[in-house]
Amino acid sequence: MSNFVVTARKWRPQRFEDVIGQEHITSTLKNAIKEKRIAHAYLFTGPRGVGKTTTARILAKTLNCENRKDSEPCNECEMCKSIQNSQLIDIIEIDAASNRGIDEIRSLRDSVKYAPTRGKFKVYIIDEVHMLTKESFNAFLKTLEEPPEHIIFIFATTDVHKLPLTIISRCQRYDFRRIQLDKIKETLKMIADEENISIDDKTLTIIAKKADGALRDAESYFDQVVAFSKGKIDAELVSQMLNLIDEEIFFKISDAIIEKDYRVVFQTSEKIYENGWDFGDFVEGLIEHFRNILSASVTDSTNTIETADIYKTRYLEYKDKFSESDLLRLLNFLNKSQQELRFSQNQKLKLEIILSHLIALESAKSISELISQVGSDSTVADKITEPASGFYKPTEPVKKKVDSTTPIINKTESQEVKPLTTIVSSSLQPNFSFDDVVKKWEYFIDSINTEKGLTLGPALKGFNLISLKDNNLYFSAEKDEDLNTFRLNEKYLTKKSEEYFGRRFNFMVSNNRTARSEDKKSSGTNDSKEKNSTDPYEDIILNQLGGEKIA
Repeated sequence: MSNFVVTARKWRPQRFEDVIGQEHITSTLKNAIKEKRIAHAYLFTGPRGVGKTTTARILAKTLNCENRKDSEPCNECEMCKSIQNSQLIDIIEIDAASNRGIDEIRSLRDSVKYAPTRGKFKVYIIDEVHMLTKESFNAFLKTLEEPPEHIIFIFATTDVHKLPLTIISRCQRYDFRRIQLDKIKETLKMIADEENISIDDKTLTIIAKKADGALRDAESYFDQVVAFSKGKIDAELVSQMLNLIDEEIFFKISDAIIEKDYRVVFQTSEKIYENGWDFGDFVEGLIEHFRNILSASVTDSTNTIETADIYKTRYLEYKDKFSESDLLRLLNFLNKSQQELRFSQNQKLKLEIILSHLIALESAKSISELISQVGSDSTVADKITEPASGFYKPTEPVKKKVDSTTPIINKTESQEVKPLTTIVSSSLQPNFSFDDVVKKWEYFIDSINTEKGLTLGPALKGFNLISLKDNNLYFSAEKDEDLNTFRLNEKYLTKKSEEYFGRRFNFMVSNNRTARSEDKKSSGTNDSKEKNSTDPYEDIILNQLGGEKIA
């Protein structure tokens, strides 16, 4: 029979300094041992395969070591060797998943009364402690709070939220982290060198990413890869064996977006389908891919990117090919599409639609770039092909030239950025005639209805346009409540006219209508709702919203 020992067991750390990626915990435990501040109960929590049980064993061994040095076990004394060979009965490891009943806890509670046989401490390591029943936890409370001096409890769990707060409060809690990809790669590389196994950085990255922060999983995949490769480890074969999506396919998508190559869409979907890859995993990987491009573009480095070294340089090459706004639009679209793909009955077809939309997305241009283009071109209509909804659309293209030497916006004068349509129309100042204003008046009211359709829109329909002199637009109104509404929104109308017509109008009430209005008020001909009303807000409530005045 073979004497092969799996890597996870063969290379299990035997000292605190050998524990990978948990320095914040091992340093604290070493200082506690050095200062003789040993707690009676510890709670180790975190993801699977990150060193919780291993650290618990090292702590138990260090506490009972006869010749410890710098708060580390010597691994040479009789006590250390007995613990490493699982021969010391003072170190009790319990699997809470199979010993979760109240009877097992009662037996444990009775055994803690006895002193250790050989060591200084009697240590109970209870793995997956969250599996204990509620009754078991209750039976354990008193013993856990006030155990004998020679007893130490070490609990390990991946689901700390399942533990009662009464248990957590009686322990010193240590949270283990996911192990970083680079540290997993370094550890696997060290093991491969010791075992005389040749493996490249790309393959190590594939294994480390598949492990998702768990070193034990990475070591298991490493054993599987070595057995599969028969002495020659190839990254492509490893990807096939672990059924992982090749990162090269993500770079083909980003290149296709730049080159507007729609053929890549169908080639990609077919390759995913043939390899049996999960479509959801592909989209998730694509999101991470564009996140890496954004990170490289913003920081001008690859320090925050977890990938093989061969790909890090390629991410830097995208710096001038995608703008930050483009990448944010792509990421936002993919995030929304990810949910739609999950509930799609035909995921292959849905993915092809998603990728086609990605390639079809045009590069976004900032307002400053558009303004500079407008200023450098002699024909504004060539640059603005479709005005915003609700703005005046001239029947004939505006041919007036703009002096390109004069800046349209002086950033030092104001930090406020106006809409592009407002800037262009304000700079042109078209010479509308009164007839032009009359023709567009209904459209002007429609644009206002989208913002203030409750009161101002209906009031403007009651206006009678009289004349246009310079920038003064004269009008009259039949109803006094319409005039009150106008006075409340006069500044808004002036601003809106500039946005719509490209010319700031001063709305002026006709003197004749004003006189008639004053005569009407003095003669007392107002109806019952308008009587004794001088506040414009009150008039709106009474006459437009159907309110009644209470005496």
